[in-house]
Amino acid sequence: MSQGQNFDREVREQPEALERLLARGREQAEAIAEAIRDAEPNLIVIVARGSSGNAAVYAKYLLGMRNGFPVTLAAPSMFTLYQQPPRLGRAVVIGISQSGQSADIVAVEEAARQQGALTVAITNHPESPLATAADYCLPLHAGPEYAVAATKTYTNQLMALALLSTALRGEDADADWEALAAIPAAAEAALWLNAGIAEQVERFRHVDRFAVIGRGYNLATAHEIALKIKETTYTMAHSYSSADFLHGPVAMIEPGFPVLLIAPSGATLDNTAGLLGLLEERAAEVITISDQEDLLARAGTPLPLPTGVPEWLTPAIAVIPGQLLAGALAAARGLDPDQPRGLSKVTVTH
Repeated sequence: MSQGQNFDREVREQPEALERLLARGREQAEAIAEAIRDAEPNLIVIVARGSSGNAAVYAKYLLGMRNGFPVTLAAPSMFTLYQQPPRLGRAVVIGISQSGQSADIVAVEEAARQQGALTVAITNHPESPLATAADYCLPLHAGPEYAVAATKTYTNQLMALALLSTALRGEDADADWEALAAIPAAAEAALWLNAGIAEQVERFRHVDRFAVIGRGYNLATAHEIALKIKETTYTMAHSYSSADFLHGPVAMIEPGFPVLLIAPSGATLDNTAGLLGLLEERAAEVITISDQEDLLARAGTPLPLPTGVPEWLTPAIAVIPGQLLAGALAAARGLDPDQPRGLSKVTVTH
């Protein structure tokens, strides 16, 4: 098997995996949503790490804005190393993990359940310890994922969260279900639009740093693309919101500094476009992921997105060009994204 074959195949399996989750996951999402409404929680707590932790950042915006819940991210060391867990009895606690194996994620679910909280697991392995520890499990249905760097399990985590959010909206969500149904085709379009990415990223073969910038729903996308670049190409990639970037890190920008800008249509677009002007003034090397032709035309490396995707669903699509970039850059450097050094598919933390 050639280097990166699993990674590349699994990136391209994402439309099918998303379609499978849509077909199989709605009924379970609606059952979980009903249980959440019955519980009348005052808080949603999410526990996750790695790519799953980036999906949790998406959930913070999604469940906060579209469903009105205060959402926070758990600190597992409170439960394991310090053994001083906070009170969670009136919360819904959602554990997100591709493997469902990490002991600290499971420990949070177990403690929350003991306190009387409603607990939910989102995992690709419905027989895993995490799923067993939770009251409800929403399986990802992503199929086997062999590459160490997660791709289709990440996008299916986003879709699972979007299913849950839509189910929580109840009877007024017909347009949202229709938007969800269009996402697999949009993912296919993103793959097709960026088919020539290998030639585009050759210029970054010797780059040793990236800044990756997004905001709102796509702050999660910035975090996930930066992680993919780090773990597959061993390049220092830092992710920021466009607002936080201006509070200090922008001082790094000098001619030729590579900045990956995530700028799909939506409420954050004008803010992100304004940052692009500053990057142009400082002669940064800009890579732009966007559905806006004018922004793509101004980019040194344009990575187009399909049009018509609602902003709340763009993270499942906007991440795909970043995954392709990471895989292509790894290939250009002779690295294997299937087996990054020092990493394994299941990371167990305590």
